[in-house]
Amino acid sequence: MLAETLAAIRPADPRALAEARAYQDRLTKPKGSLGALEDVAVRLAGAAGAVPPPMPVPAALAIFAADHGVHARGVTPWPQEVTVQMVANFLAGGAVANAFAAQAGASVTVVDVGVAADLPDAPGLVKRKIAYGTADLSAGPAMTVDQAVQALEAGISVALDLVAEGARCLITGDMGIANTTASAALIAAFTGRDPAEVTGRGTGIDDDTHTHKIAIVREALAVNSATPVGSQPSDALRVLAGVGGFEHAAIAGFVLGGARARVPVILDGVIAGAAALVAAALDPAVADHCVAGHRSAEPGHAAALDHLGLRPLVELELRVGEGTGGLLAHPLVCAAVRVMHDVATFDSAGVTEKPV
Repeated sequence: MLAETLAAIRPADPRALAEARAYQDRLTKPKGSLGALEDVAVRLAGAAGAVPPPMPVPAALAIFAADHGVHARGVTPWPQEVTVQMVANFLAGGAVANAFAAQAGASVTVVDVGVAADLPDAPGLVKRKIAYGTADLSAGPAMTVDQAVQALEAGISVALDLVAEGARCLITGDMGIANTTASAALIAAFTGRDPAEVTGRGTGIDDDTHTHKIAIVREALAVNSATPVGSQPSDALRVLAGVGGFEHAAIAGFVLGGARARVPVILDGVIAGAAALVAAALDPAVADHCVAGHRSAEPGHAAALDHLGLRPLVELELRVGEGTGGLLAHPLVCAAVRVMHDVATFDSAGVTEKPV
């Protein structure tokens, strides 16, 4: 499935990009006056190969959940059982992501790709467990390459299933205590940044724990020879297996699946940013199909977005994850496309354009 997906992904259509930009300039508004929203509409037109692009509704949020062996190194004060507890909260509709999804009219699917417990069947839960959490990435590879591929393919299948069910926009979500440590390691590896630049405080840690977390990221990169990353897909898979999490791999697959289906993917925070780096290393064209929903308070997120060439739509100092930033950005993405569907051109409205 991974090979088929990579073969099916196409970069943005240059004809559609040019046509969309020209069409934006004919609408009854000053050229460029909608700022980043114009860029989003043009990006979606190029990704879809159509002007105007399809409306990105309905939207589907997929929250990929997994646990991390590096939790045992004391990188967070939160107990590991919070992962399974939050999965139950998502399924019961009680999390922030559920509230924002209801506001946006998005469906919520929770995907177990590596929670360290057996989960009972429940509506909205998809079971794609690879293992009961990863190994400690600071002591060796977090997973095998085969496991990384399994997780990637789990994400691809979830994306394709949601599109088959009618989703016209995909939003990334995540849950996994200690996953910002793995995110920092992935971002450092793929961007070449120093761990101190890209390792943040996650859900809230003190100075001593933050210093310790940076040291753990350094250990992980060294023991897994995870930097620099080469240019071959096998290099990306090796680094993903070395320092990533099952949810990172699955989200990378989810992004690849969206690109394969030519359905836009709104990225959430630092976990999604790290995963998107993996996806783009496997196929650079995937970035053409992504929209950065927001820039989180995690320093690694800005580094990931810069490397991907993506401009975040909002910056609200969010650090909750779950898909919250992507959900908040979805109405803006819809508004950007709505302009191209509904706003008149100068010719059709009989409005005089500004003299050249």
